[in-house]
Amino acid sequence: MPTRLLAPEGVSATVEEFSHAGATLVVEAFGTGRPLVLLHGIGMGRSVYLDLTDRLRGRVIALDLPGFGEAPEPERTLTMARHADLVAAYLRSAGATDAVIIGHSMGSQIAAELAARHPELVAGVVLAGPTVNSASRNVGAQARYLLVDLLGERPLVLWRGAREYLRGGPHLIRKMRATIVHEPEDAYRRIRCPVLILRGESDPLAPMSWCREILECIPGAELEVIPDHGHGTLISDAAPAAALIQRFAERL
Repeated sequence: MPTRLLAPEGVSATVEEFSHAGATLVVEAFGTGRPLVLLHGIGMGRSVYLDLTDRLRGRVIALDLPGFGEAPEPERTLTMARHADLVAAYLRSAGATDAVIIGHSMGSQIAAELAARHPELVAGVVLAGPTVNSASRNVGAQARYLLVDLLGERPLVLWRGAREYLRGGPHLIRKMRATIVHEPEDAYRRIRCPVLILRGESDPLAPMSWCREILECIPGAELEVIPDHGHGTLISDAAPAAALIQRFAERL
């Protein structure tokens, strides 16, 4: 059975598996109010976002996507669109409409597809460290950017990231290819809800040029740059990101 990893002591929480169309999520949910749905990056899992979820106010719904964290490996690697459909099926089953979708890194690509394909479920989207930069869609470039980012990250990010990458198993390269062949700008152009883009000031995986492209695709989207942070802006020292997300959610 999946374990409780994020909910504070004394807070009522549920931890469950949800299966649909041959793939399984692990879902940890706690708190009350508007649903805040957290989609992690590649090689990660919900456990790395403890600092962020401690600071959010609302109904936090944190997921382990198929083949990450505690979720079992699917028979076939999911596309970003199939990930979005799986998350949508869970949200419908849980009655979690009017949700704020918080996607970090690869999770931002899934969040974009979710908002574009299932708009009736989504009140707003946060794209944190959005990937994959249209100018660098190959495994080598993304691996180099990730290495550069990790060299400047805090030890906590390195430890949590290394642990989750090891959990990601031997299918990680295949999963990375699934993120790289995805063209999120196609989904961005179909989003009609409010969007907040968060970028760490020194994030090489989400360069400013790419964030400007996203702004052009999504009229009315907002961009916030968080000083002294890299790609792991939601993982450690998450107070600035949490405050921006909370303010965005409360305006919806």
